Amino acid sequence: MRKLLVTAVLAGSFGLHAAAAQNPPAPEAQTVERTVKAQPNKDTQIGLYINVRPDCTSGPLPTIRLATSPTSGKVVVKPGKVKATNYKACLALEVPAYVAFYKSPPDFVGDDTLTIEVKYPGGRTEIQKITVNVTGAGGQKI
Repeated sequence: MRKLLVTAVLAGSFGLHAAAAQNPPAPEAQTVERTVKAQPNKDTQIGLYINVRPDCTSGPLPTIRLATSPTSGKVVVKPGKVKATNYKACLALEVPAYVAFYKSPPDFVGDDTLTIEVKYPGGRTEIQKITVNVTGAGGQKI
């Protein structure tokens, strides 16, 4: 009878570990804070998103979501291509990319903040808190 009880307890604990291995917990999101300088009413690049594999080919691009919109300006994401040399182990490469741009209204000067959520293949998530510092032609904040 003791032998049967030990076997049942061992089988139960192995069952829990097997279930946990099939559904691993999602990795925690990494938060990055950046500041970008911009001119009023001009497109300003605020992000560049690529996925380069170790063999220097392009992997699937990340999913990008505007988690918090800027108060004054607008954000757009456009497809593009990136050419790079001496990137990690890659001597030369050309890969597809997403490029994020911010544009303020013509009369806006000051700080505008936004948050972009970037989900990379493989489950890694990055939260980008971006402050855009919009200055006038003379560089003075009003």
